[in-house]
Amino acid sequence: MPRRASLSNLSLQQLQQIIESRKSEISRLERQRNLVAKKLNAIESRIAALGGSARSRNGVRVRNEKSLPEVLLGVLSKSSKPMQVGDITDAVRSAGYKSNSPAFRSIVNQTLIKDKRFTSASRGVYQLKK
Repeated sequence: MPRRASLSNLSLQQLQQIIESRKSEISRLERQRNLVAKKLNAIESRIAALGGSARSRNGVRVRNEKSLPEVLLGVLSKSSKPMQVGDITDAVRSAGYKSNSPAFRSIVNQTLIKDKRFTSASRGVYQLKK
């Protein structure tokens, strides 16, 4: 948008016209944004219906029914032997847990370390605490 001349030289009527023109432009752009948002939501729904992964938009994070520690508890309780972090991560995702994090495996590992319900059987291998 070109830079306007100093507003101090303009009459009151000219200033009001500029304000009205800007309000009109804002209104038009908001309508356009709402239409694009509806189209994007429809596309996101189609992707999800086809089994695609959810994608974070505008800082909105994915919400899961259960917390990560609860899902980890379920995954490890079904296993009769200790599991490696990679296998645990795969099982958590298979259980329906969604995450947009590119470092989800690290998050799983940190959760296993911090939560007292889990114990390390050996390096990178975890089980339920007995």
